[in-house]
Amino acid sequence: MLDEKPSVQLSTHQTALPTIAHEEKPFAARYTQALADQNLHGALARFAPAWRASRAAAFDVEEHDYGSAYSFSALRARLHEAKDSAIAHQEELVAQFKEQAKAAGAIIFEARTAEEANEYIYYLCCSKEIDLVVKSKTMVSEETELNAYLEARGIKAVETDLGEWVAQLDHERPSHMVMPIIHKTRQQVGAILSEAIGREISREDIGEQVAVIRTAHREAFMTAGMGVSGANILIAESGTVVIVTNEGNGRMVTSLPPVHVVMVGYDKLLATFAEAMTQLRLLARSATAQPITSYTTFMTGPSVPGHEMHIVLVDNGRSEMRADPRFKEALRCIRCAACANICPAYQQVGGHAFGYIYSGAIGLVVTPFHHGLDAAAGPQSLCVSCNACETVCPVEIPLANLILDVRSRVTQKKGLPWMKKVVFGAMARPLVFDAAARFASIGQWPLTRGGSLIRTRNFGLLAHLPVMRDLATLASWRSLPSFATKPLRDRVKHRPISTRPTIMTVCYFAGCITDRMYPEMGEAIITVMERSGVQVVYPQEQNCCGLIALNSGDRENGATMAHQTIAMLEKTLRTSGAQYIVSGTTSCVVAIVQDYLKLFEERHETEWLRRTQSLAAKIMDFASFLVTVLLPRSVKLPVRKNGQRETVTYHDSCQSCNNLGLHDEARRIITDMLGLELREMPDSNVCCGFGGSVSIERPDLSQRILKNKLDNAESTRADVIVGDNPGCLMHIRGGADASRRPQRVLHLAQLIVEHLE
Repeated sequence: MLDEKPSVQLSTHQTALPTIAHEEKPFAARYTQALADQNLHGALARFAPAWRASRAAAFDVEEHDYGSAYSFSALRARLHEAKDSAIAHQEELVAQFKEQAKAAGAIIFEARTAEEANEYIYYLCCSKEIDLVVKSKTMVSEETELNAYLEARGIKAVETDLGEWVAQLDHERPSHMVMPIIHKTRQQVGAILSEAIGREISREDIGEQVAVIRTAHREAFMTAGMGVSGANILIAESGTVVIVTNEGNGRMVTSLPPVHVVMVGYDKLLATFAEAMTQLRLLARSATAQPITSYTTFMTGPSVPGHEMHIVLVDNGRSEMRADPRFKEALRCIRCAACANICPAYQQVGGHAFGYIYSGAIGLVVTPFHHGLDAAAGPQSLCVSCNACETVCPVEIPLANLILDVRSRVTQKKGLPWMKKVVFGAMARPLVFDAAARFASIGQWPLTRGGSLIRTRNFGLLAHLPVMRDLATLASWRSLPSFATKPLRDRVKHRPISTRPTIMTVCYFAGCITDRMYPEMGEAIITVMERSGVQVVYPQEQNCCGLIALNSGDRENGATMAHQTIAMLEKTLRTSGAQYIVSGTTSCVVAIVQDYLKLFEERHETEWLRRTQSLAAKIMDFASFLVTVLLPRSVKLPVRKNGQRETVTYHDSCQSCNNLGLHDEARRIITDMLGLELREMPDSNVCCGFGGSVSIERPDLSQRILKNKLDNAESTRADVIVGDNPGCLMHIRGGADASRRPQRVLHLAQLIVEHLE
């Protein structure tokens, strides 16, 4: 039984051979290649909607058959707790697992680095004269680049998972943690097999392709001296290794060769069989929308008497992650890849661009620990901060926030682009920002011609100027918003004081987009509240909440704006007696009630954290305020009963549905209060592609996501697209205008005002 790597003498020519790893293209090249790959787009576009529907159905069936204790929320809460306990008690569980696994006949080796793990497996091959290794799916071996390591030393490694082998033949990494060639069509697979086998293989008949792969692997299974597998779970109480697969190759790899090596991270530890059962209930449903996978194999010791089982426990940055109070939560991951399956950016560019080795949202989080911050610097810029990944994560990892933490670390190391540095610096200084916005509202005239949008056709000869070229390109697919010549703060000053009886006072926090670009949205919100008997207080001191800076990784300017916002809201509540703070921008609501708490906790600003917590309970989005505060008081708006009745389709902003859990609130207003016909668009809760600065920094990606949203909205044939977030509405309105689509785009409050008597 081995606890440490045995000493072994290797010949000079063996040790002198270089490690030949995958040649990793720069991120920019991977991104450009992915955008141009039409096969990838088609394959992922077909997969994502089907997966979402199938996954939801799989969990619904589970809950229906077994009760609420087996709902998705209940199961993931239990697994979350079990994984956190395993992380907290890792030393004890490792010791228990090792003791039990050794008693069952396994040999344990603990590898601190990827190099140590590879060296140990190479030592085994040398000491047992093994020159052929067959592998079942193991992402840890991809992490350590085992195949290249062995092949550089004259040992052939053959992937036997269907998708992994096709990727290996095509000299690629897996593009997905569960479905490695999800980005390929059957025609591409047929072409790859034809070249590898040396004869024509059908491009259409998947059955023929599978049969060819089985035949090709049969001899390897029978002659290989070593089988290498991963593991989905390590059960400490029994020393059991659990492997979950949909192909029979996993069982052949672990039983036919005389030596079986398990490559697995410490993060796969669970204490008990009961906890393992909870994970199994979540894993297949989250990964492939199956109730259970085809093969779930439990191995305690070698599968065959007389064979050897070596378990290589790999650290490779996991201890550093565990020591980090924020990132240790990522060690809960069970590698289901649900975060990739639901990610709108992943669906456009696939795994090779989106990740380094681990793809999907979790890949952006763990890559800095396994492969260094530089490896994550490019891919993290693809995250649109939609938070969809968190809604499906079976262990409740705060993925979106951890990605922002990575982005902040990238910013600290590499700095902000000069333009962002100037813009965020100005926004953190209210007087400077006010002056800049007012100057822009005048200086923009050549591009707006007095209108509310900056359109490509307005540029004329200006489009040829270097300073204008990028702006003209952005405006070619999404007409850009202009600064209002009279911002909301000025309009409020001259607004007549309402003489209606009031039932309460509310502080209105507009947000910078509404204030500076869409004051008509703000006026509509004020009108609706005043017509409902609410006195509205608009604090002139309000500035940007800081969300834009925080989402770009600029914590310093973001924190400055957060401090300003909290102090301003406290002062307004104190002087006005307002009972609530209402915003028509759900992004701002999320920033204050969620992002500020994480920011101040991370910065150890306990006083600001306390002050934010005391305010959070009073802050509400506009739709929730109408439905949960005003309607229960029997407040009725004077809605026009006659006239043309428009049809409406509704876009759920990411912050509304994924962060605040909103869904029915706006719909109740549209159908019950206004009496309008609501036509649901497909994927109404999928991101529109705005993503803050992503729509500027990754315009090709943003444009593709936006087109999907506009196509879905247009398919309803509704007259109006309605939303509750000015950022989304800015993006959707600009795209609709640039592509000359007929639908109007309105804030929910504007829709209400249009239908008031």
